Amino acid sequence: MADNGHRFNPVILREYDIRGIVGETLTEADATAIGRTLGTLVVRRGGSSVAVGRDGRLSSQAMQDAVVQGLVACGLVVRRIGLGPTPALYFATQTLDVDAGIMVTGSHNPPSHNGFKMNVGRKPFWGPEIQRLGEAALAGDWESGEGRVEDVDIFQDYITALRTGYKFDKGIRVVWDPGNGASGDVVSALTAELPGSHILLNEKIDGTFPAHHPDPSNEANLVQLKAAVAEHHADLGVAFDGDGDRVGVVDAQGRVLWGDQLLSILAAEVLPRHQGASILADVKASQTLFDEIARLGGVPVMCPTGNTVVKSRMVELGAPLAGEMSGHIFYADGWYGFDDGVYVAVRLLDYLARSDRTLAELRDALPEAVNTPEIRMDVPEERKFAIVDEVRDRLAALPGITVSDIDGVRVSNADGWWLLRASNTQNALVVRCEAADEGALERLKEQVRGQLRESGQEPPEL
Repeated sequence: MADNGHRFNPVILREYDIRGIVGETLTEADATAIGRTLGTLVVRRGGSSVAVGRDGRLSSQAMQDAVVQGLVACGLVVRRIGLGPTPALYFATQTLDVDAGIMVTGSHNPPSHNGFKMNVGRKPFWGPEIQRLGEAALAGDWESGEGRVEDVDIFQDYITALRTGYKFDKGIRVVWDPGNGASGDVVSALTAELPGSHILLNEKIDGTFPAHHPDPSNEANLVQLKAAVAEHHADLGVAFDGDGDRVGVVDAQGRVLWGDQLLSILAAEVLPRHQGASILADVKASQTLFDEIARLGGVPVMCPTGNTVVKSRMVELGAPLAGEMSGHIFYADGWYGFDDGVYVAVRLLDYLARSDRTLAELRDALPEAVNTPEIRMDVPEERKFAIVDEVRDRLAALPGITVSDIDGVRVSNADGWWLLRASNTQNALVVRCEAADEGALERLKEQVRGQLRESGQEPPEL
């Protein structure tokens, strides 16, 4: 039936999720409309039930209540799993009899933000589908019915499933930092069942994030973890983002293992059982990772950045493992193919407990390269994709280079490679460079600077 419809602020309809500032760009009325609109889609596809979960943000309970109201108004059965990390919602969509899932989460964003991650038919709901959801909400062509809510406790089933990733009977000393995010209760319950010695930091779920921002891809947020690893003489430390789908790792020396380094180590454990299998990594990953996957007997596949993109491509290729620089790691080997920071940590600990080398030694054995971190520069939203297009067009006329345009431009030459891509979640460009030595790295940086200046942008500090 047609109703009055609902207009979203267009800035909240992102590539991979719906996300905004609570009370400004995102309201409870938006949440209800999301429930009505996604619920209508589920009903019209023949579905009857949706799982809903929430993170620990101060606004998440109210946002959950509002989205549930919209779903129930469509005649759906809502299976409400309550407070927990996003991977617990993904687990629910895989193990419960449901047709879709909605997670209320602001992920790693500031406390004032919140949002929604969605699955339909066990597949990510993203990209053009989110834009069409906005159009459908505006039209107000919603189904109506009398649904109901069921509270479903999946907590122990989820802990038991995570525990299966640890098969060895020996343990090691680990510091865990959920960052007051939604994985805190899961980490507390799981570590009580694991062998070894476990030190927990910031495990209490608190939507104000009093200790530090819950984003382990920013090294500044790992200072407390590094100190605790040193204090307790731990073998490693692990941290998670606000909704628990990303992982950060530091070794016993306090060195960060970035996403591509972590994936190299995990691939060495997986590939002996999956010779010839594809292992996926995003376009920001080091060339040394792709070379290492090939050396280990796998097929390296470079993907656009974006966890939903990687997940979808992983299914197409039947890949057992994939990852991103940001710390999204995806296991289909023994798991469900979704990104789950805690499960990744469990698999890493199991591997280390069985290994005759420490994490620091495994890190030292990885091929070395000289590179920059991921550098972000703010640009006007309306210019970010245009700048990348301009650079791509100019590069077409240059000799001695190879250009990959699967996500922005990744330029390879005799010195190494550099990347320029537009962020899908911010008004920013992302730059990264990698070379065999400092002199070659500086030449790559100068190429990036020159291209940015030609597009009227003052380069950042590279």
